[in-house]
Amino acid sequence: MPHANPAADCHAHVFCGSSYPHSPDALYTPDVSQAGTAAKFLDVLDAHGFTHGLLVGAGVYGADNRCLVSACAASGGRFKGIALVRPDVSDQALASMDGEGIVGVRINIMNHGLAPLVEPGAQTLLARLKEMKWFVQIQVTGDQLVDALPILSKAGVRLMVDHIGRPDIKRGVTQPGFQKLLELGRSGNAVVKLSGPFRSSVVGYPYRDVDPFVEAAIAAFTLDNCIWGSDWPFVRMDERMDYGLALVPLARWLPDPESRRKVLWTNPKRLFGFDY
Repeated sequence: MPHANPAADCHAHVFCGSSYPHSPDALYTPDVSQAGTAAKFLDVLDAHGFTHGLLVGAGVYGADNRCLVSACAASGGRFKGIALVRPDVSDQALASMDGEGIVGVRINIMNHGLAPLVEPGAQTLLARLKEMKWFVQIQVTGDQLVDALPILSKAGVRLMVDHIGRPDIKRGVTQPGFQKLLELGRSGNAVVKLSGPFRSSVVGYPYRDVDPFVEAAIAAFTLDNCIWGSDWPFVRMDERMDYGLALVPLARWLPDPESRRKVLWTNPKRLFGFDY
């Protein structure tokens, strides 16, 4: 029976225990308390009234997307995924993932700089992703978008930005990187995740110092291009993080129930093909 109030958490990572090896180039090894499985995430979603999730490939696996794909396949349609790939990924591999619930590729500019956008094969990959109508999800911080956006805009791909661009809160909304994010939003060809306030906040919970950035992002992108994500299971955090704390600011940012429904369900359903 359809859920009365379907809702999608559009940013989470899942891990597969010993089923698949970590990449030797992994940027981190998650603490065992942060290495949540797909089954655990479904339990968390159920506990908080969510029905669907957009999974982002965990960097510990490099370009091995088997954990991500298996989680999507076992979810009964509840999960879609954002993969991690190398520029030389085969057309066959992309086509296979396209049929397995994968809807985009993540490029981590925050950790790797512009290298993923300028290395050999990068432009060809972007052209292939554009043709497939997949999202190119980017993680940036500070002013990185200033140099990255011209490259991405020239490629013409549909962009999705993590964690409202991870701005430097102390520098305010006028900082060049955040202004570039707002410019991208006004272009109408991008989606922003109203997620990860705890990644940027200086004052801590309930992260009110992030509110001006969220307000500006909503105005630039419009509600039609905003989604929300928890960032479960909160990897690379120095202190315990709870799902409820990540969810609390949403009611403050979007006090109107219809606006929240658009961000939590109408948009994810349209953008990623969720169904219920």
